[in-house]
Amino acid sequence: MDHDPAVTDLSALGGFFVLRTGAPPDGALPTLAEAYRARDAGVEKEVYANPVISRVRRVARSVRTPEPRVAASIAHLGLAARLWSVALGAAALHDRVPDLDPRLLRWDAEASAPDELWLTEVRTLPAERIGEVVREGHLVPLAAAIRAQLPISARLLWGNAASALMGAVRQVERWALLNGRPEARVRARALAAELFTHPELSDTLDPETYRRRSCCLYYRLPGGGLCGDCCFDRPPGRT
Repeated sequence: MDHDPAVTDLSALGGFFVLRTGAPPDGALPTLAEAYRARDAGVEKEVYANPVISRVRRVARSVRTPEPRVAASIAHLGLAARLWSVALGAAALHDRVPDLDPRLLRWDAEASAPDELWLTEVRTLPAERIGEVVREGHLVPLAAAIRAQLPISARLLWGNAASALMGAVRQVERWALLNGRPEARVRARALAAELFTHPELSDTLDPETYRRRSCCLYYRLPGGGLCGDCCFDRPPGRT
């Protein structure tokens, strides 16, 4: 187990910020790089050949939805939130981000946070590389892996990414206020502002209210309502 402070003190920020390090209990877990490459395995093949689709199916069972694209959106939002939280939390606290190279990050598609991610080697990068680490390293190939198998729009997935990023920012801000760490809040806000200038994220949220401009489909769950940043004022009619 590694004890680099860039990751070991992230638990103070909340469960989504925790990153396990070292070898996972099950050494057979795939890396996220392998999970992203499995997009060519096909939806109907053995689920263990495609961890991303396995995760979508697990979420579908958990939230009791028969709609694969709804489960895919929720699964994507959860993983995006984990990745942004770990990276932004470390950047806010230490002005460094862990290198979340998909080849170093093992993923248990059947587990939930914080036990689904294991970083096998801890090394850090300058905070300003957070976009490269999360957006390019994970969100681009993750979206490709999901969209290769399921009919879900890229706009929705980038909306999820934006919502997850703002959720991480707000949590860092709450923690910083309670713990007298104003510099952490400043770093988080500055990094997020820069990240939102990227073409894929720049038009995903209303700049005044931070409400989404796309829907994550949560309202389509049994008993589902609207998220706090939903683009709708009331759940749309279902067909």
